[in-house]
Amino acid sequence: MQPSASPYEERLTAPRSWWFVCLLVGVSMALILLPFGTLPLLGGLVGGTAVSAVVASSYGSARIRVVGGALIAGEARIPVSALGEAHVLDPEEARAWRSFRADARAHMLLRAYIPTALRVDITDPADPTPYVYLSTRDPERLAAALESARTNA
Repeated sequence: MQPSASPYEERLTAPRSWWFVCLLVGVSMALILLPFGTLPLLGGLVGGTAVSAVVASSYGSARIRVVGGALIAGEARIPVSALGEAHVLDPEEARAWRSFRADARAHMLLRAYIPTALRVDITDPADPTPYVYLSTRDPERLAAALESARTNA
């Protein structure tokens, strides 16, 4: 593996059903503009679908990467030297950690439509963040990538 290659990269894309909802938003806009004629109807269909698709796409554009000795989760960049133990969370534990067990100081990159997650402790004493919660479709692979990056650093 090349040193510049990323051992882990994941994009938290929106589920397929959201794209159908985008189409429904466009149809709703078309129906709202129906009394004004055909051209506004088509504009509402295209515009409503496009705007809702942009919103869904931007929400689903969050990425998780382990590269260059750092965990990059969304806009957060955390060096692996500041990370502690990684805990793989099954769907039931993930639900608990994003609801009643959650700490308000934690950094959470969560997507409710992804059932599994990874919780990584922060060991930096200067950082008040107790842990990082990451929704991920493959928490075991992310934990292994973090461990690999920690041993290489």
